[in-house]
Amino acid sequence: MLSIIFWILIIFIIVGIILIYIFFKAEIKAALERDPAAKSALEVILNYPSLHAIIFHRFAHFLYRLKIPLIPRCISQIARNLTGIEIHPGAKIGKGLFIDHGMGVVIGETTVIGDNVTLYQGVTLGGTGKEKGKRHPTIGNNVVIGAGAKVLGNIVIGDNVQIGANAVVIKDVPPNCTVVGVPGRIVKREGVPVPTVSLDHTNLPDPLAQAIERLQKEIELIEKQLKEWRDRQSGD
Repeated sequence: MLSIIFWILIIFIIVGIILIYIFFKAEIKAALERDPAAKSALEVILNYPSLHAIIFHRFAHFLYRLKIPLIPRCISQIARNLTGIEIHPGAKIGKGLFIDHGMGVVIGETTVIGDNVTLYQGVTLGGTGKEKGKRHPTIGNNVVIGAGAKVLGNIVIGDNVQIGANAVVIKDVPPNCTVVGVPGRIVKREGVPVPTVSLDHTNLPDPLAQAIERLQKEIELIEKQLKEWRDRQSGD
């Protein structure tokens, strides 16, 4: 009897893995492409909280659209406790979402996420205030949002946008831009750095820090000129 139950369980697990691979192929492919640590589809299916959270969300979202009360929120909270990723059942998520590590990610009720989006740990796609209706961001396709970044309010983030770690974005961002800082500032547009701001491919700049650095250099120059003037006055 125990052996029969064991084999039934094994068959159930194998069938479940096959079904997950079929229905979540885009998400599994995204993890394999964007995470060098991912070695196989089976590893992603068994070990990646990003995929597990999306599986829970698809089911909860389906029930949410049927206007079934309470159960979708219960499912989302179970997923939150198991994965550390909180996705409201009402959020609309496209194909190929990858949440790297995932702990602390929050995705609000009226959030809309396009295809092939990458989120890192600690990202918040949240609302502002207590207004009803659409109050969370709309994220375009191929967007990358760095660790700890906050995208708040009913704003639109265009396609191919990169948002740096810990940035706070509260305004619309056009497509093909790079945003960093608090509040978020565009430092690269259509592949071209914004004037007066240098952009290293691997290290996103902090515009505020750059402005302070320029101010410090100007102060040092003024102090040097003032010292030279005092020296000339003393010599006279």
